[in-house]
Amino acid sequence: MRSVRRRILRAAGAPLVAALALAAPAHAASVLVMGPHGHVTVSQDPFLAPGEPTPAPAAAPRARAGAHATFARAHAALAGAHAALAGAHPTPAGAHAAPSKRKPAQKTVRSELSRLLKANAITSAQYGAYSASFNAAVAAERHLRGTRAIELQAVVTNLHDIAAAGKLTPGRLPVLFQTLDENRQWWTSGPIPAANTYVEFAGSQLVWEYYPGQGIELQVLGTFAKADGLYTGGPGNYAQMLALLAQMIPLAVNRAGGLTWEYYFKFDGGNPPWTSAMSQGTGIEALTRADLATHDASYLQLAHRALPVFTAPPPVGVRVGTPRGARYVQYTFTPGTSIINAFLQSLIGLYDYAQVSQDPLAEQLWNAGNAEAQAEVPSFDTGAWSLYEPGVEDSLSYHELVTGFLQQLCQRTQALVYCATGQHFTTYLTTPPTLQLLTQSLRKKKPAAVRFELSKYAHVGVVVVGPGGHTLFETSASFGYGARSFTIPALEHKGTYTIRLAATDLAGNFNRITGTIEVV
Repeated sequence: MRSVRRRILRAAGAPLVAALALAAPAHAASVLVMGPHGHVTVSQDPFLAPGEPTPAPAAAPRARAGAHATFARAHAALAGAHAALAGAHPTPAGAHAAPSKRKPAQKTVRSELSRLLKANAITSAQYGAYSASFNAAVAAERHLRGTRAIELQAVVTNLHDIAAAGKLTPGRLPVLFQTLDENRQWWTSGPIPAANTYVEFAGSQLVWEYYPGQGIELQVLGTFAKADGLYTGGPGNYAQMLALLAQMIPLAVNRAGGLTWEYYFKFDGGNPPWTSAMSQGTGIEALTRADLATHDASYLQLAHRALPVFTAPPPVGVRVGTPRGARYVQYTFTPGTSIINAFLQSLIGLYDYAQVSQDPLAEQLWNAGNAEAQAEVPSFDTGAWSLYEPGVEDSLSYHELVTGFLQQLCQRTQALVYCATGQHFTTYLTTPPTLQLLTQSLRKKKPAAVRFELSKYAHVGVVVVGPGGHTLFETSASFGYGARSFTIPALEHKGTYTIRLAATDLAGNFNRITGTIEVV
């Protein structure tokens, strides 16, 4: 009966299949591909969207500074970390240790691998392979200098921290040691990439990303987004999509009672392992598309096993309950951060899977998230632009991203709030910013602020012209929406001064106004 129902869905659900094809990347992304013997070439991946797929919370500059500080602290703490990696140091000959209570030995990568072997959680062959991988990375690290040393050391340190926290589980070993091996290969033979560069390795479909101070890390969202792009690229790309999923599926771990794809590096104050509703939802969407491409129900079974993280609260899961239903958060380590594009993308994945599978749990999760999203979406519309999170405007790329998600939800659900807000956001791409001069008078011989109202983020210029027609002052700066101001030098004489304001928004739309102020 399930098979018959799915065939009926495919026959009668052409609009759904059409909707599933909306997320193809508009542009190819530039990728560094490492081939044999460390040779690296630049490639354009047409199935990978450009831009960083794991954005930091935009409203948290302090958190971002904390993340950079964490990177610096990690480098400073490496000596202690490496001592821990090898186990406790023996007491030097002739030294007398002060009597104290014996503390439990700190867990290390080596001690945890030994524990897993003794518990029969891994085989002796696996133990040998992982130990050799770890020893090779530590040995390689000793011969590196500068950035290369820092990056490989950071990956080793993250692995050690996960072990010390008791989170080096058998399910995490494949992805963690693959990360270690790929970084050892890259930092001993590859170039130093620019920040947030995509990286791939010949013979693999997985997408990696370079995070300065954290090494090259598996980009879960980027990899699943590539799978989606391969599906929308047509049947000729299905084999490549299935090869990607065959590599990605075994890297899932048990979290919240189900399958989850995690991140294993420090990011904006969050410590690994953490996960994201956006990456998990995109993974569910990719598995749904694999089912549509192959009629192999095992992909839907895997998607079902990926749902539990949406039922658990942070820091384990991504569900934050609300009076209307639930919000699914971008980062398990910042449950209070509400990033609307991430929330909407996770809902698209849940919706597509629920429609194809008729899975009751997926339908429940979709309904809870949809109710909350429909209530929240209008608050992300400023009337002139979109918000990334409350109070923080989107960049151009994120404005276009969230507009696309709203259009996809509009086509799938016909919900007025998605359709109307998506149309608003589309209009804003061609609407010039509006300016209003707020300051009407200033006192002479005193520095002062010329205040103005701005409708959306823009680069704004100001020109002050004196009563005689001479330009006395001009400057420019970028501002977010709302009441803003320029500080201008003291004006020496009373009279009527002309103020010219001009603004160019992120999409290149331009506007200018001219006003006057009285200097008294």
